[in-house]
Amino acid sequence: MLKKLISQIKTTAFTRAFLYKCVPVALGVICMALLAFFTSKDPDNAPRLCLTFAALYLISVALFIVIRSVTERQINKKAGGEIEPLVGNMTLELMHSIYMPMIICDMNGKMLWFNRAFGALSGTKSGFFGKNIKLICGVPLSHINSSDAPVDGIEATAFDTRFKIKGYPIQTAEKRFCITVWNDISSLDSALRELNERNTVIAYITVDNLEELLSHIQDKYREVTNEIASILGGWAESVEGVIKEFQRDRYIFMFHEKYLPPLINSKFAILDSIRNVRVGAGSLPVTVSIGISACGDSLAEREKNAQAALDMALQRGGDQAVIKEENDMKIFGGRTQSVQKRTKVRSRVTANELVTLIAESGNVLIMGHVNPDYDCFGADIGVARIAKFCGNRVNIVIDREDRNIARCFDYLASLQDYEHLFVSPHEALDLVRHDTLLVIVDVNNPKQFQAPELAENVDRIVYIDHHRKTTEFKTKPLIAYIEPSASSACELVAELLEQTLTAGMLPHEEANLLLAGIMLDTKQFTKNTGVRTFGAGFYLQNEGANPQTAQVLFKSELDELKREASFESNVKIYKGIYAITTNTVIDTTSDDMRDRVAAAKAADKLLSVDKVEASFAICSIEGTVYISARSAGKVNVQVILEKLGGGGRFDAAATQLKETRVSEALELLKGAIDEYSENS
Repeated sequence: MLKKLISQIKTTAFTRAFLYKCVPVALGVICMALLAFFTSKDPDNAPRLCLTFAALYLISVALFIVIRSVTERQINKKAGGEIEPLVGNMTLELMHSIYMPMIICDMNGKMLWFNRAFGALSGTKSGFFGKNIKLICGVPLSHINSSDAPVDGIEATAFDTRFKIKGYPIQTAEKRFCITVWNDISSLDSALRELNERNTVIAYITVDNLEELLSHIQDKYREVTNEIASILGGWAESVEGVIKEFQRDRYIFMFHEKYLPPLINSKFAILDSIRNVRVGAGSLPVTVSIGISACGDSLAEREKNAQAALDMALQRGGDQAVIKEENDMKIFGGRTQSVQKRTKVRSRVTANELVTLIAESGNVLIMGHVNPDYDCFGADIGVARIAKFCGNRVNIVIDREDRNIARCFDYLASLQDYEHLFVSPHEALDLVRHDTLLVIVDVNNPKQFQAPELAENVDRIVYIDHHRKTTEFKTKPLIAYIEPSASSACELVAELLEQTLTAGMLPHEEANLLLAGIMLDTKQFTKNTGVRTFGAGFYLQNEGANPQTAQVLFKSELDELKREASFESNVKIYKGIYAITTNTVIDTTSDDMRDRVAAAKAADKLLSVDKVEASFAICSIEGTVYISARSAGKVNVQVILEKLGGGGRFDAAATQLKETRVSEALELLKGAIDEYSENS
């Protein structure tokens, strides 16, 4: 009977564990039942019966403990017998004494033996025999022994501890086994994390607009700069960092990486603190741009990345913090419109650099964005004039069948200079040489290029744009003249022409096209204008531009007015300040790009509605959804549409969603608006 009981106990580890816990309880219950029975028969002998059954219970438990000990010794002896061929001259005692946890399993992962270190780790000396190793570490033995596993073992977690588990398959005469060695890497992970937290983060900070704001109140300059320095100093002190002003209104800031996550979680509240500094009677806010490097193997590399991040913040219009990571950039802020600079120093330097590059190039290709407008077309023409001035061969890459700019082609039809100037994207690829210069105007997002494959095949690239930069360039440009504070690309190109050509050298037809581009993006000089905008208009007028002639390009046909009306009759107000419109019948798709122009015009008109701070017009053309966005000045629509893969400026942006229904795009847009509202 004893042998039979031992045989039953040895069947499985689960059965043994269950019996070890339940048998003493069962014996106690039996003894109590018998005691109750006999006491009821003979109440006078109750004390003696209690002592008798208590002794009987203790003897039964003692006998059970003996049986359990015999069973465990036989099981361990059997396990040792199974693995003894594996160890050869190495004794099990030696394996028991190794400080690293070790397990021996069969090739299915069934555990046969483990050493003292594993027992101490698991807090038990039994209960694991027969279990699969996957139940302990979450990784099957096949993965541990895989040829793709790292040389130092596969990472896994067991008993709240991080391990690297290395498997060593062993073949015996009868069977295959696997010895697994568990290396505790928790301390290493902790040390590595602490080391990373102590990495030095380098940041550059520059005041965006102080000089412009203080141009008429110079006596306030020192007062305001002291206030800014005090705020930045307190911010640096809060993260135990060091900040130094190395140039006028420019700072370098260094701190430990462990403080970066809290700054991210606060969405860089320092931007709001600086924005609370007001200047002059108009109470204009001061803003700063911050470029932070969170990657780089050396301090020199981190410093370079911090400068790249600051450049991105400035090219996006300032009032932003940009974090440069290994493969991405995180952007925070951007709640205010850019203040237009008064100086033309940069345009003069850029003009000289551009002329030099054109003169050194074999040929010049000029490209704008897909579905070009007057601003894009006018900028193309202006840069082409600079290339002609330098005596170089030039071509404009554009879709000559685009009806949005058909009037521009008709306007230039009589000029012999433009007979062979325009080429298609396919034709442009045949013109690429090793020394070709590609000038990209009015766009910096590769998704919006007229010919993305052209940019991928040219190494020498120049950007001239007024939209906020959305991503890093795959190919580092020779010139990146990106000024979000400018009203239009035509304004920037007009300044370059003024610095390059002598008076009277710009044909009046080209001057009119450039003026039309400025008029389009400024809504006839009523929006987003500055001193430089009117300066560019004055230069073009001196070169023969006539506002009345340029205005002819803006006349609408009756069909276009009907298209606009289809949007204006289906407007919904979202969250009280966002106007969203679609075609009269939602989820309809068109094959006419004029619907996109109508949508943009509808978005403009919706801003005239009371209490509307931002407007969005949605249309579907050949299965692609187009969203045009406009802002009255308080909402940054560029940040909203960036979440949908688009871009633009603070007050005007757009995006395209391929293979998307209008109803789906509407929900995505509402989600982006919700996220923007929560973070504002």
